[in-house]
Amino acid sequence: MTADARDAAALGAEVGAEPADGVVPRRRRRRAVRAVALLVAVALGWLVVVPVVVLLATAGHRHADADGAPTAPVVIVLGAGIDAQGNPSPFLAERLDVAIDLYRRGAVRAVLMSGDNSRAGYDEVGSMATYAVARGVPASAVVTDHAGFDTYSSCYRARSVWGIDRALVVTQAFHLPRAVFLCRRLGVEVDGVVASDQGFTEVSRAGWVRELPAVHKAALDLLTRRTPTFPGPREHTLDGVTGSR
Repeated sequence: MTADARDAAALGAEVGAEPADGVVPRRRRRRAVRAVALLVAVALGWLVVVPVVVLLATAGHRHADADGAPTAPVVIVLGAGIDAQGNPSPFLAERLDVAIDLYRRGAVRAVLMSGDNSRAGYDEVGSMATYAVARGVPASAVVTDHAGFDTYSSCYRARSVWGIDRALVVTQAFHLPRAVFLCRRLGVEVDGVVASDQGFTEVSRAGWVRELPAVHKAALDLLTRRTPTFPGPREHTLDGVTGSR
């Protein structure tokens, strides 16, 4: 065999040779590590980006009090629980007081109470309506949505059931960015008004903590276009106020 033939045979053997023991597992481990690192980076990015986007997107639509709020046909009050006697929780009473103030000022013409009435003996929106009427809001100006089981459902139904395309929404500061963001993405042009959480330090702190997972769930609901438990039927009670048909 000539020298050239031997060189060609050796080269062919090298090209066809199996990788040394341990090389393939190391390569696979490196690829797995890179894949995990990418997933972690995406997850961390999601955790950080979503709250920032919600805050920035709603910055011009959140108002510290009724003085700075624009006018709208309707104010939406989001439920926050009632006590064993059926009275609004302190948090909910603060929200109702802001809505009542907005009505008295003439900033809105109707009040939509949106909350949970999913089980017997728990009529959150009935309690909300009673509270507002007892403080001077005409019963004819109060509408109750018994299927506002969460913020997404309340905003979705405001548009699909009640025909609202412009409104104010009232809740505490920790909740307001998510509420405004959801409503606006679901077709209701809302501005949010802050209800006080002073004197409720522990509850407020828990609310801020809860918002992190809640805002990510809201983003997923929007991405998946979740349909609420009760998306309809269409109600016309507010048509005279909203101009809907």
